[in-house]
Amino acid sequence: MKTSKDKEGAAGKSSPPVKKETDTNPIRPELTEMIHRHAFGLDENRPDAVAKRQQKNQRTARANVDDLCDTGRFIEYGALAIAAQRGRRSVEDLISKTPADGLIAGIGSVNGSFFGEDKARCMVMAYDYTVLAGTQGYFNHKKMDRMLKLAHEQKLPLVFFAEGGGGRPGDIDAIGIMTAGLDLSTFGSFAKLSGRVPMVGVVSGPCFAGNAALLGCCDVIIATNNSNIGMGGPVMIEGGGLGIFKPEEIGPIDVQTQNGVVDIEVADDTEAVAVAKKYLSYFQGTTSKWEAADQLCLRDLIPENSKRAYNVRTVIKAMADTDSFLELRPKFGPGIITGFIRIEGRPFGVMANNCMHMAGAIEAEGADKAARLMQLCNAHGLPILSLCDTPGFMVGPEIEKRAQVRHVCRMFVNGSHVTVPYFTVVLRRGYGLGAMAMAKGGFHESFFTAAWPTGEFGAMGLEGAIKAGFKKELAAIADQQEREKFYELLLAQLRERGKAVNIASYLEIDSVIDPADTRKWIMQGIKSVPAQKSPEAGHSFIDPW
Repeated sequence: MKTSKDKEGAAGKSSPPVKKETDTNPIRPELTEMIHRHAFGLDENRPDAVAKRQQKNQRTARANVDDLCDTGRFIEYGALAIAAQRGRRSVEDLISKTPADGLIAGIGSVNGSFFGEDKARCMVMAYDYTVLAGTQGYFNHKKMDRMLKLAHEQKLPLVFFAEGGGGRPGDIDAIGIMTAGLDLSTFGSFAKLSGRVPMVGVVSGPCFAGNAALLGCCDVIIATNNSNIGMGGPVMIEGGGLGIFKPEEIGPIDVQTQNGVVDIEVADDTEAVAVAKKYLSYFQGTTSKWEAADQLCLRDLIPENSKRAYNVRTVIKAMADTDSFLELRPKFGPGIITGFIRIEGRPFGVMANNCMHMAGAIEAEGADKAARLMQLCNAHGLPILSLCDTPGFMVGPEIEKRAQVRHVCRMFVNGSHVTVPYFTVVLRRGYGLGAMAMAKGGFHESFFTAAWPTGEFGAMGLEGAIKAGFKKELAAIADQQEREKFYELLLAQLRERGKAVNIASYLEIDSVIDPADTRKWIMQGIKSVPAQKSPEAGHSFIDPW
């Protein structure tokens, strides 16, 4: 049944202009109809929708897709779909107001000029918030199912722009075809891509319910600072009797970056697309052009005073190709830094202990970050570089309340199943089980474990080892100055015994290297590893956490 409002909207619209052909032959009616239908979905013919997006400092879904894909290299599927609401609105109104049924989907080329067409192919799906608030309709579910099947068969990386809510109750044409719709294959098919292809989620603005459920399955989530992400939006919360909230109060960016939901925070849509392209590039291959800093600077980045902290991000950026470091979850689990870099154009996953947080001791959240990076790299064939400087796992009654035992052991379990090349460089401290976890489970588990001359090692922290191992001897010395003198003597002996060159002489590590030669070691290592075959079956999925 058509409402007066629907009739008014249909009558008041004007048809988009049809471009004139230079050919003298007249355009056939069916071709004219097709051109008209496609034109309705173009931004140039939807000025009001575009203006609303601009007022919010956001771009349209089509603008984001156009920016992501190489010029002229996006082929759209299902562009002529409209909402399943013919029973309550005119077809003309639906064509005008619900183009593509709110989901732009197709196959495009991303970074093709750098990596070639074969490696640049990508599946792109973008929910259009200007169409019924980005809700998930009957036909856009059907379209998504079709695209996910293609992505799985063709092993196409996926970029998913998520904005909007969940199911759309207004699609009355679907009544009789489905009721609750809980037999949909969309969510299972989407999740099935995990581990098979890289999956990038991009969100700008509100993202709730079904949109959030798909977003959360992605390998990485890139979100603008105006994003709100939640498994339930205001309508669901109020319907559950849990109160009335504005969308801005649910899952704001400062919450979702602190708790680890969002991997990369960006300023706006433009930066989000740029970061998505950069993220994809690590899984597309080696770049032919690259620059790097003078590696001699690495010799001076670790303080001479072993108790002084330093910024390990500075080390990563100096070691990597210029501007190639992309960090994941910087505000979550700050004790470990994770991300991606390039060395001589070759992409690597990187993780490093952050001595500026709890002296680099590994906590539950940091262990989760490290374990997930291992999964990402192992599933998609990226070698891993581990930069170790840790006193070990964090201990104490409070840390155990955070399920420390289970979380930190994810590093051992994931590390033991890693098949990609794994390189460990000890920058300074390599103590206890934490250091072993950073080295894939042990110093002889990595392809190589090398240390800088600043490296120092022990089964546990040296101070703690003395206090525990020589407790009786220290207690027997009554004079405090003499006790401290004996303590410092023992500490000096352990430091001499645990310094890098001595540890290497016992073959516990493979070598002590000049920091300036670190890139050479890494590249020699990667060239020594035989090419690995990608497993066609039994691939690992990426843990959403």
